[in-house]
Amino acid sequence: MDLFTYYRSTSSYRVRIALALKGLDYTAIPVNLSLEGGAQHTADYKDLNPQGRVPALRLDDGVIITQSLAIIEYLEERYPQPALLAQEAVMRARQRAVAALIGCDIQPLHNLSVLDRLRTLGHDEDAVLVWIRHWIGEGLQAVEQLIGDHGFCFGASPGLADIYLLPQLYAAHRYHVDLTAFARIQRVEHLALQHPAFQQAHPDAQSDKPE
Repeated sequence: MDLFTYYRSTSSYRVRIALALKGLDYTAIPVNLSLEGGAQHTADYKDLNPQGRVPALRLDDGVIITQSLAIIEYLEERYPQPALLAQEAVMRARQRAVAALIGCDIQPLHNLSVLDRLRTLGHDEDAVLVWIRHWIGEGLQAVEQLIGDHGFCFGASPGLADIYLLPQLYAAHRYHVDLTAFARIQRVEHLALQHPAFQQAHPDAQSDKPE
């Protein structure tokens, strides 16, 4: 498999964690979002992903899957062990709720395209940073109340919610969001950063991270 990725893309980071947790080999193909004009907007890349975003997963037969959630759900169905979702239906719903909160309500609001649009509309960098911190902070307040009191987000093993939470925390640190009020989230982060799969997937471990 080939993963079209960018080292600090939170969506790409999610998929890297899922691949690492499942012990799957893949070739990382960096797509430099920071290049002038953005490598994701080239004609060659848009042939792979018409939306011009990362990640995209190319299977061995050439099939392309886009969107981090679709990729992770594919991996869960194709390679069911170790499982990223609980067996019990309500617990699966709780895991998916946290993932959706992050993937639909927090991360899109600090996506590169959104931030560039804010700048185009005349907002300066201070205003953009206020925007980012507001939405990340508000979203994490909800996550803090939804996850459990022990272990990872929902138990002793990492799952879908943790796959979404850790990349979001990377972004929170990047934008200097204060996390001191989130004791549960900090516990999960501490556990995950000691886990080999999360270490392997971390932006600092990626070949395309600038020196």
